[in-house]
Amino acid sequence: MTTQELLEIIKNTESPLKRQLLMVALITRLLEDKGKEPPIVIGGCALSYYSREVYFTADIDLAYNDREVLNEILEFVGFKRRGRYWINENLKMAIEVPASVLIGEDSPFEIVELGEGLTCRIIGIEDLIIDRLNACKYWKSEIDCEMVELLLKRYLEDIDWPYLEKKASMPENNTLSELLELRKRIG
Repeated sequence: MTTQELLEIIKNTESPLKRQLLMVALITRLLEDKGKEPPIVIGGCALSYYSREVYFTADIDLAYNDREVLNEILEFVGFKRRGRYWINENLKMAIEVPASVLIGEDSPFEIVELGEGLTCRIIGIEDLIIDRLNACKYWKSEIDCEMVELLLKRYLEDIDWPYLEKKASMPENNTLSELLELRKRIG
């Protein structure tokens, strides 16, 4: 499938999350064609994926270290830079690249297969929970508090608890007591 054909499929896809994931899959394929690593979906788009679209965000947040090559690819597929965002008016889509890499060499990620050999990487559930738990605790974000609880309930049996507890106990997070209290309450 050509880039143009895929852009047309993205444009005609109804599900906002599927449109976003297809775009990341296209970017992933173009980066891999250049011998580069794929980006990792983080932030609200990752939350939309794991919450099964209970949460929705209008933009795609990516973690990627080679901004120069990513910028070339974004321009190639019709995005234009506006401040901290890359905007594609034709697709009504925005991308932000707030992080160069995920914190920690052992940060897990999930590979999502979208058919036709298209894949994208999404931050692991544990790191997403830590991110949202930090927003809940330090920014007093009620929606993030609710999302942490939803994710813990939904993925209770799938979570790598030793990894999650290790991350929560790190000084930059300091959320272990909140995490353990939530886990106890959820059961």
